[in-house]
Amino acid sequence: MRFWLLFFLLLPLSSIAQHKISGRVLNAIDNKPINNASVLLNNTTIGTASSADGTFTLQNVKGGKYELIISSVGYETYMSSVFIENNYAELKTVKLLPKSIVLSEVNVRPDADWFARYDVFKREFLGSSKLASKCKILNPEILNLEYSKNKHVLKATTDDFLIIENSELGYRIKYLLQEFNFDQSHRMLFYGGSTLFEDMKGTPSQKKKWKKNRLKAYLGSQVHFLRSAIGNRLADENFEVLRLVRDTSNRKGIFSRIQYLVKQPLQVTDYIKHTDQRTLFALQFKDCLYVMYKKRRNTEANAFAMNLKEAPKHEASIDPHSVINEGIWATQRVAELLPVNYEPPID
Repeated sequence: MRFWLLFFLLLPLSSIAQHKISGRVLNAIDNKPINNASVLLNNTTIGTASSADGTFTLQNVKGGKYELIISSVGYETYMSSVFIENNYAELKTVKLLPKSIVLSEVNVRPDADWFARYDVFKREFLGSSKLASKCKILNPEILNLEYSKNKHVLKATTDDFLIIENSELGYRIKYLLQEFNFDQSHRMLFYGGSTLFEDMKGTPSQKKKWKKNRLKAYLGSQVHFLRSAIGNRLADENFEVLRLVRDTSNRKGIFSRIQYLVKQPLQVTDYIKHTDQRTLFALQFKDCLYVMYKKRRNTEANAFAMNLKEAPKHEASIDPHSVINEGIWATQRVAELLPVNYEPPID
């Protein structure tokens, strides 16, 4: 039996009331205020910068649980969970520790290896979809890229925010990349960081296109599925979940493993459980979840990648672990990313 807690930083509680969060940022060494520190609620459109006296206020926050991120160049990044229920929340003073700076030899010659690594990073980080082809990383020079030739693993981090323009969804994304690991031998990718979304300025026709594209990116996504499951609206939202059984004793590769679907659909209570905290749920299931979005057909490439005989015709994703996805969800990267406070338009 697998058991994981889902912290719904991903899914802040719906609330009509709008709240404010305020606080102050100081240097932990001399208690002096830090000006222009980035303050944001992770993976949302809510962010600001601290003023000259270190104070900040986040406006228009819906009730729920979030991850508060405070960062400034030369300081360690601060992260903390915050739960917002009241109309106004005043946080304790946050003190940032200066980073230890280690000077290394500077190589000013063009590095062909770096550009090759960057091409791999961009493809895996942004994705290879139509949306990804229109995304631009505006400051790739801040990336720290390391490649292990023995392990065939590419790693990347940043000390400041990557600035990404997604012209198809109308977002300017600030992404503080804390970890990126791409294992080329096993085609395994993990990345994580802190994200702030800003709406781009556009003409009425551009905004109309962005609205349409955002909805298309949302429908069938993992966040759409989780919201539908928590609200017990899977059928209404065109999802169906089956149990996928795998024989993992064969280590010769994915195309020789034995797996089959149990055709009886699972109920929400078969894999999502309440915990003793209102905003915290648990995923608990046996084997793997095979999640179908029934408004889109499965592509030949996606069906081939999952190597499942007699697979249903609908678009599908597989969740064998709490942080590992297969199928269509595995192909969706930063180019398809939406803020968690995104709300689909009401018809």
